[in-house]
Amino acid sequence: MKSTNRVARRAVLIGASALAASLGLAATAHAQTIDDAPASGVLQLWIGGAEGEKLPSFLADFEKANPELKVEITQIPSDQFDAKLLTAIAAGTVPDLVRLYSQSQASLMATGAFAAVPEGLVKAEDFFPGAYATSVKGGVAYGVPMDAYATMFQYRKDLADKAGLGAPKTWDEMKVFAKAMQGQGATWGLGMDIGYDIYNAQGLNEYVHQNGGGFLSADGTQWTINSDANVAALDYWGSFFSEGLASPDGPKFLDTVPWFTSNEIAGKDIGPWFEQWLVDANGREWVTANLATATMPAGPAGSVSALGSGSLAVLKDGKNPTAAWKLVRYMTKPETQVAWYMYFGSLPAVKAAWDDPAIAANGLLNAQREALQTAVDVPQVSTWSQVGTYLGQQMELVARGQATAKQVLDDVQAFAESAGVGN
Repeated sequence: MKSTNRVARRAVLIGASALAASLGLAATAHAQTIDDAPASGVLQLWIGGAEGEKLPSFLADFEKANPELKVEITQIPSDQFDAKLLTAIAAGTVPDLVRLYSQSQASLMATGAFAAVPEGLVKAEDFFPGAYATSVKGGVAYGVPMDAYATMFQYRKDLADKAGLGAPKTWDEMKVFAKAMQGQGATWGLGMDIGYDIYNAQGLNEYVHQNGGGFLSADGTQWTINSDANVAALDYWGSFFSEGLASPDGPKFLDTVPWFTSNEIAGKDIGPWFEQWLVDANGREWVTANLATATMPAGPAGSVSALGSGSLAVLKDGKNPTAAWKLVRYMTKPETQVAWYMYFGSLPAVKAAWDDPAIAANGLLNAQREALQTAVDVPQVSTWSQVGTYLGQQMELVARGQATAKQVLDDVQAFAESAGVGN
């Protein structure tokens, strides 16, 4: 799981959303049938981040099965991807196929530039429901998940064993766990996400749903950021700082490995890539002895994780949509999903792929599979980039005791109402 893309992408989310809104194109669906004949012609694919480095060699088998097809892959730096694609949409010079990030794809799809997924190409029920739902607008799917992940609670098994504790299962147990870890020598019981940006808002969305809340009304037309359930969730998040269980100054996202290794923190909600980061830093033996994973501790409404995913989407104005959809179908077959996991590390969005021994044999991923069943994504509205960024920034006031949760969310609610929900 190559999640360093997350760091590079933060700077472009607001600008991409604003540009999408200015284009203001209407989305319409159309039916198309994709046959099983070999694809032909030239297929232009844009993809951001490290995936673009690995995909050309990975697709050798697909190109061999489609000898009349040439796949041209353009790798775009992840922090430039959305802006570059929006510019291409406005100019009418789009590729055939792109890989979108769920955190910002609503802004892109608001342009109406994407084709509806052809009927029968894939089955929605084959995918984790949260991942598939991110691309569905008005009952029509405009993308197909390529990969998916959910946050898990990952902790120092060795310290927990010394304290005689297992993974915390509830909000109250999380507090007990954090204090016990400090009793075992951890500087801070937990590491919280303190980037104070849109990813903080994504993390709060997880706590909000654990408490039965949500940032949008059920029909998706109104912001509900300052609801009582949401205020209580932010209060809970802030209490880890006010009670001295977490630091408002660290670790930053890319500092998590050294903080975790050196006993500065003993637990964190983080994605499945963390295991490999620790293997790279400390070796497999250290990870086996010291790392454990579990689903997120449950709030009053249950255990809910933050979802991340990437979807493949075809542009209406692309020159070779048929070949593009055939590649989408290929990339979302269970066997291809497993092969891509083994080749690159991205976790499958297709549920059946998780039954393969290459994934099922890794006990540290059991919690991940369970979490993906109910994980929630950020609001899929085109103004989320602005609203989420502002929310994440204002959360720092709570972490540092400079404002109450109610004051912050009232302020963010007013900001969100001025931004609207977009398209």
